[in-house]
Amino acid sequence: MENPFVNSNTNKRYYTFDYYGKKTFGCKVYKVPLDAGFTCPNIDGRCGIGGCTYCSGRGSGDFAPSSLLSIEEQYAISRRQFENKWQGGKCIPYFQAHTNTYAPAEVLRPLYERALALPDAVGLDIATRADCLEDDVVELLFEMAEKTHLTVELGLQTIHDETARRINRGHDFESFLRGYEKLKGLNVVIHLINYLPGETHDMMMESAKTVASLRPHGVKLHLLYIMKGTAMEREYREGKVYIPTMEEYVKTVCDQLCVMPSDAVIGRLTGDAPLDTLVAPLWSRKKVVVLNEIDKEMVKRGSFQGQFV
Repeated sequence: MENPFVNSNTNKRYYTFDYYGKKTFGCKVYKVPLDAGFTCPNIDGRCGIGGCTYCSGRGSGDFAPSSLLSIEEQYAISRRQFENKWQGGKCIPYFQAHTNTYAPAEVLRPLYERALALPDAVGLDIATRADCLEDDVVELLFEMAEKTHLTVELGLQTIHDETARRINRGHDFESFLRGYEKLKGLNVVIHLINYLPGETHDMMMESAKTVASLRPHGVKLHLLYIMKGTAMEREYREGKVYIPTMEEYVKTVCDQLCVMPSDAVIGRLTGDAPLDTLVAPLWSRKKVVVLNEIDKEMVKRGSFQGQFV
């Protein structure tokens, strides 16, 4: 079937980061995960302790090298791994682990500048929380955006405050909106997690539609997966967390894509954990299969990103 989606040069009916990277930089671009050794206000007691119930001790940086290594060493290690898959591409250093604006600007500036000086770096990606955007840090982010292709990733996960409390998120939706407003004018990517405990399909769709209305630069849709040693694992073992089938997950993602603006870059549509720490769902190990099933479902429906916007 002919692909009706304009922001694609493959069979993908959504705006992939791969397509965005090639269109923007003229070549393959991939993100290189880094762990700068930050913590999180939801871990150290500023707004909570223990972190989000699904979060591992690496703070979403499970695939980054150890924070005991310099960012230069981490970058070199990760690049060698990626070059086995992609050769000749450019890179975006990605401060992924924990909260990467959780320090004063005078601490962050030299760290960000070191990342920009890394070989073949063509941008900078900073993952953080909307409640960790002090005025000096926001000023620094706008300064960095004048120097390079900057993306700021904000973990929202859900618009529903009752869910946020249940997962020990540490802030509510209004706090997120205040932080998002501070970054207006920057490339902001918003994260959502599907199938958080207690959330129905209607709730997940409400989160997707609300995020779509904010018109972010990009969106990441994550699969909730259960990792060993997390508070969520205990809930899962007690039967308090529902894990969808692959078919259920695929249908939910396709529904969400149809309500996303066609110009929002889709940075992720599933999730994966290190195999030695993954508890459930085991089908998430087959990431390529999940993505292929999403493609097939979109074609079956005759759907595409932004169809219902």
